[in-house]
Amino acid sequence: MTATDWTARETARALRRPTARDDKYSRGVVGMRTGSARYPGAAVLGVEAAWRAGTGMVRYLGPQRAQDLVMQRRPETVTADGRVQAWVIGSGMDAASRSADETAALRAVLSGELPVVVDAGALDLVPGSGAPVIVTPHARELDRLREALDLDPVAADADDDGRAAAARETAIAIDGVVLLKGAATLVATPDGVVRRVTSGTPWLATAGTGDVLGGALGAVLAGAVAAGRTALDDLADAAAAAAWLHGTAGSTAAARHGAAGGPITALDVAEGLSAAVAAALAV
Repeated sequence: MTATDWTARETARALRRPTARDDKYSRGVVGMRTGSARYPGAAVLGVEAAWRAGTGMVRYLGPQRAQDLVMQRRPETVTADGRVQAWVIGSGMDAASRSADETAALRAVLSGELPVVVDAGALDLVPGSGAPVIVTPHARELDRLREALDLDPVAADADDDGRAAAARETAIAIDGVVLLKGAATLVATPDGVVRRVTSGTPWLATAGTGDVLGGALGAVLAGAVAAGRTALDDLADAAAAAAWLHGTAGSTAAARHGAAGGPITALDVAEGLSAAVAAALAV
């Protein structure tokens, strides 16, 4: 299956540029149930990314340790439940050790009408969910999700066409959007359209960058929903735009060390998202 390359121009069209009439609510509010007592940093990284990608407000709901760290880093974050336009769940969670209360809270999000970015430790809850979903697996997570959906694993040596076909098959099974992470990030919908994003760098293969992508996607998605763009293709555009911003922020951070690039951290990527947004909107 052939994928269509996604560029800065398409990213700019997917972003919600603020106007003089906007307030924090009209720009989009993203709700985040991420992080855990074991992995609180995932919450910090995702929240940082959501702010840097241009959301109007972040509502963070998570364990106390993660909440304390989030507030130390980003005191503008709201920790009370309330209205949101999109959710991000699962980053920094482990399905095997998730509490019953947390599982119930995640299931409640997935049974609603708002679009949900589902990452890492919440992917096991996707089969049978009712909300519009964007799942964000890497290759191993995709295989686990496909097993739960009674689909065959993806060949370890699959090329981008094979990965795209598997992503589309999975999108059909969940009736949602699949963002498959990799050197080329692929965004698939059930209708067969696959967006291919190659703005990244191998230096992005480091802990926490997936949490950053989830937060960036939540921000872009909430902005799209606030603007009335809620069709499945709109969700896929938001996913591809977030992947482009994430890759561009990572590539720019790595390039500061020289032409060949150099090591970066997930926080470097999150902090670079503001410039990536500006670069896309300048095209």
